[in-house]
Formats: sequence, C-alpha cells, structure tokens
Amino acid sequence: MMPGDEREFDDLLAMLKETRGFDFTGYKRTTLMRRISRRLEALKLHDYGEYRDYLELEPEEFNRLFDSLLINVTAFFRDPAAWQTLRESVIPALLASKGPGAGIRVWSAGCATGEEAYSLAMVLAEELGVDEFRERVKIYATDLDQKALQTARAAVYSERQLAELPDGMRETYFEPVEAGFAFRRDLRRQLIFGRNDLTRDAPISRVDLLLARNTLMYFNGETQLSIVRRFHFALADPGYLFLGKAEMLLNHGDRFEPVDLRMRLFKKIGVAPATDRATWSAGGASQARPYVRHTVLQAAALATGPVAQIALDRSRNLALANTRAELLFNLNARDIGRPFQDLEVSYRPVELRSVIEQVEQDLRVAELQDVAWHRPNAPETSFFDIAVVPLMDPDGDLVGVGVNFHDVTRYRQLRDRLEQTNRELEHAYEELQSTNEELETTNEELQSTNEELETTNEELQSTNEELETMNEELQSTNDELQQINDTLNARSEELRRATVLVSSVVRSLGDAVAVVDTELRVLVWSPGAEELWGLRADEAIGCRLAALDIGLPVEEILSRMQRTLEETPVPGNGNGNGRPETVVLDGVNRRGRPARIGVVLSPLSTDDQAPHGVIMVMNLLRQEPG
Repeated sequence: MMPGDEREFDDLLAMLKETRGFDFTGYKRTTLMRRISRRLEALKLHDYGEYRDYLELEPEEFNRLFDSLLINVTAFFRDPAAWQTLRESVIPALLASKGPGAGIRVWSAGCATGEEAYSLAMVLAEELGVDEFRERVKIYATDLDQKALQTARAAVYSERQLAELPDGMRETYFEPVEAGFAFRRDLRRQLIFGRNDLTRDAPISRVDLLLARNTLMYFNGETQLSIVRRFHFALADPGYLFLGKAEMLLNHGDRFEPVDLRMRLFKKIGVAPATDRATWSAGGASQARPYVRHTVLQAAALATGPVAQIALDRSRNLALANTRAELLFNLNARDIGRPFQDLEVSYRPVELRSVIEQVEQDLRVAELQDVAWHRPNAPETSFFDIAVVPLMDPDGDLVGVGVNFHDVTRYRQLRDRLEQTNRELEHAYEELQSTNEELETTNEELQSTNEELETTNEELQSTNEELETMNEELQSTNDELQQINDTLNARSEELRRATVLVSSVVRSLGDAVAVVDTELRVLVWSPGAEELWGLRADEAIGCRLAALDIGLPVEEILSRMQRTLEETPVPGNGNGNGRPETVVLDGVNRRGRPARIGVVLSPLSTDDQAPHGVIMVMNLLRQEPG
C-alpha cells in the first residue's frame, strides 16, 4: 500500500469514528483493509477516498460495511471438546468455590447472535437444575453489533442452527415457534444482552466465568493487551476465562494460569502487591518463577504442530528448533548452538539477519507476509508469513529472539480458487434477475471450517488469528450460498410443474394448435397438429411456419399473423383489440385428401403488453372423401 493509500485509509477510519461512533483503530489493519477492499470491489470503486465520498452520499452503505467488518460467526457448543472440558473441569470447581446458594455471574464478550451465551445457560442449567439456575445465575452477553444483539434477544433459531446440539437439549430448552425454535422464556430472563465496546467501555465486574471466544483475534497486539487487563479486572477471584482456539495468553502468565492450555481455559491469578516483588526477587521463589516461565516458553516454542519455530539466544546462536523447522530447513541436533548467520535459514527463504537485528533494537515484533520460496525438487512455490519476536524474561530483559514460519500456501491457493468461483457465480446469477441482488449482498462473507491450526506463542498470534478470521468468513458465505441454491431448486421445480401443466393443456385440446413467436417460429406444436399434418413436434418446433411442409397454404395467413402481432393492446385487455381473427382455407391433410380448414388467430401476450406471439387453432371443417 502506498503512503497516500495509508492516509486515505486512516481518514476513512476517522470518519467512521466521528460519524457512527465505531472506533476500528484497535482492530487488525490487514483484516480491515481486506474487508473494506471487498466493498470497493463490489461497488466498482478504486480507492478509499472514493469510498468515503460514497458513504456520505449513501448512508445505507454504513450498515453493509459494518456487517462486513463485524463478522458474527458462532454456533451452539462450537468446539465440543472444549465445552466438554469446561463442564468437567471448570464448572464443578466454580460451583464448589461459590458455595451453596451463592449467585453466579457470567459474561459472554463478543456474543454475536447469542448461541454461545445460550450454550452456557444450558450447561449451567444441567449442572444446577432449572430452579436453582433461575435463582442463582445471571449471564451478561455483550457485542458491538446491535443487529446481532437483536437476533440474540429474540432467541429464535432455525432447525439447521440447532442441529449440533447434544441429544435431548433441543426438546428440553427450546420451544417450537412459527420461525423455528425459541429458547425457553422462563430461562431467557436470566440472560441480559447489551452493547459493549471492549476497547473503550468499562468491563462488567465481579464475574465468575468470562467467555471471549474468537474475539481477541480481531484486535492488534496493543489492543489485545488492554482488553486482557480489563478481563483480569472483571473476573472475581477465583475466576475463569474461556478463549477461542486461535487465542492464547503466553505473555500474561502473571495474570492467568492455564487450566487446560489446549482447550484455552485459564484461571485468574491475583496480581501480587508491589511490596512483595522484592521478596520474590530475593527469595527461593524467584528461582522457581523464572524456571516455570522458561518451561512454559520452551513448551510453547517446541510444541508439535504445523508451524515451524526456531529461537535464538542473546548471542544469536540457534538455541531451539521444533520438529517442523528441522524438517523444513534441514536442521539437526548438531546445529544447536551454531551462529545463526552460518545457517541457510538465515537468508532463505528471506534475509532475516537484518530483521533480527532491528527486532533486538526496537523490542517490537516484525512481520513478513507472503514470502515466496521455491524449494529444490518442490512442485510449486510455497508462501510463508514470518514473525520475528523478541523473547523477554519476567524482568523485561531481552533473552533471545523467536522466528516463526507459518506456511500459508494452501490459503493462497484457496483464496485464488474462491475468487475465481465468485466471479463465475456472479456471472451465472446475473442471468437470474430475481436473485441477482440478493447474491450481490450475501456473497461477501467467506468462512472455512478449517480451524485446526493452533498457535502456541503470542508473537505468532497476529498471523494465525488473521487466518482464523478468513476461515470464519468462508463458512458464512458457504451457508448463504446453500440457502440460495435451495431457493433456485424450489423455483426450478415450480417452472417444471408449470411446463408440465402447459403441455398437458395443449395435449388435451382436441384441435390442432400451433404457437409462434414474433419471428413466426414455432414454439408449440400440439398432438392434434401432428395428427392433422403428419409432422412431429420435434420436426416443427424451432422452424419458421412458412418453411413447414404441411398441406396448409400458410402464405395466405402470414400477413394476418403479422397484423395480429402489430396490434396495440387495449388497456385492461391483454389480447390486442380482444377479437381473434378467423379465416377458412383449403388444404390437404396428412393423407393427401382435400380438406376445408378453419384457422383462428389470437395474439399471445400478457396484460397490457404488445403481443409476443400468435396462437393458431386449426379446425377440420370438412374433408373430401378419398
């Protein structure tokens, strides 16, 4: 992006904050740019300046933009294994710490359309019983999107949205209504939905359990740090935090400890008073604390997974490398302790030595995106997002540098294929005028179900969370396209039934019937016409009437048919002047016998529209004996 584009983008964010009260400056910049660029592409605009002018002229575009930026993707009991761990490990400990009869406060931050808040309500109702749930539990669910909150308050969901509920829960906690299934009204009173901006508004206090699943990943590192501090303040002691698959708290070991790191369940740690810090640094506990922190760091850096990770010590010697990095860069145990500059990975796939030096000076994360690498003997070029992060000890001193290589080749290919598919879909649906506008508005959000990649280190979060956002967008559009496909199938079935009905009507007419268009090409050729002239329908349909080899002197009625087509319709009467024209002609039937044929010409038109064809009914008035 050019510097001028950066300024225009900042101006656009400032406009959204001033005019609509939405402050997106804390969100990840790359995500915002990608989502807004999609709106520019849909509107055929060239830059952010033009889009800002368009927003001033078309206020309705604000709603479409916010729907694009605030990706409300959620589901009941999303990640069932994590919810099972919550039920087995956290909920019993939480209830035991509260004691009998004590109130339980829960906060679902970034609740979207409410599925996870209601999921938690069902879990607590199962553990406590319905009566005790109504007496003790209060669930606060907040989001930035007012439209999503309206859906959550209504608590009405389709059968498809409830398909993943555990057995028996739909029958127990939902009531059939006209639009689907509604959460039980007597339990719904325990849930309070409201708007809350996590970056600016005060947090809900004294909560025992806080859900913020796949919410932090949309914010940049600085904003995430601020929100995590608010979460720590909001939680009671003890309090529990439930995050999404792509979110971790590796750099917040002084505030949260993992209950189950893999399932992203954490417990609040009370912050020690300032007077105690000297004791920690001088006593035996100070030896245990760095060791624990180092163990967590080492486990995170070397955790098995799809992400290649290496770590350098303060002297820029290779200190750690996980299995993926060893396979990718041909590293082995003998390379541990070697100077990084002597290793091939220091300059391939990209020059990293200068980047590492800058990170050590600035103590800030450096990110390199879409780095291309064509490895020898590899069939195609691979692409990597590389994050170089400073590694700090508890006292804030630099102890080394971590380098993370995230293979995004698959997503590059997937993005290209999706863009090609979108172009093909848009071209196809342009031919369907009844559904074209709906496709234009719903073909924005794409989400994939691929949420398998997990990161083990906060410095990698920026890249991994970006991919998680793209996955959710893919799933959203896949659902919308399925709905459109169902609608098209229904309309195709209606068209088929109408075609069968017309064919049945024409077949039921005893007379010979032919329908021609404005160019006098045959559209319909009834069985009676086949019987009269001996010409099959597949031989007649599509041909000009004058070119048919039948025993009727067509030339004598062509001018009459042309006049019928040119008649001006009478308002309220779709058949021209309302008077069909009859003409009697001498012809020869399919057996070669002379016959007297009565022909009735009627215009084919809709209400108050010019005729777009002629209906010709041919009656055999008299046949000469053979």
